[in-house]
Amino acid sequence: MTITSHLILAILAVGFGIKNLLSKKGGSTHKLVGWIWVSLMMYVAFSSFWIKELNDGLYSWIHLLSIWVIISLTLSIYFIRKKQVLLHKIFMVGNFIGLIVAGIFTMLPGRYIPEMLGLY
Repeated sequence: MTITSHLILAILAVGFGIKNLLSKKGGSTHKLVGWIWVSLMMYVAFSSFWIKELNDGLYSWIHLLSIWVIISLTLSIYFIRKKQVLLHKIFMVGNFIGLIVAGIFTMLPGRYIPEMLGLY
């Protein structure tokens, strides 16, 4: 179940991320969608610590990226509360790019999720 929920919420995070990147910044919709996106991303990052089947029950270097996501999302929130919009933007866009890159690498042939979905 963890891999399934991890995948579903990551896909939702892509959609909400695109919505927020394309929307007007600073308004109530941007803030609401942003909080939803941060919540989805936090779930995806934290849930990765329960996904160890892919490395013989052990953590891998990929889990270090999950730690970075948790830290950088927290910093993004800190920066916007301190009205440091540029730093907020840099961290949020960086997290979104990381989400897309992780998704691309996850879907490569020979990886677990494409096989689970019957794609290869």
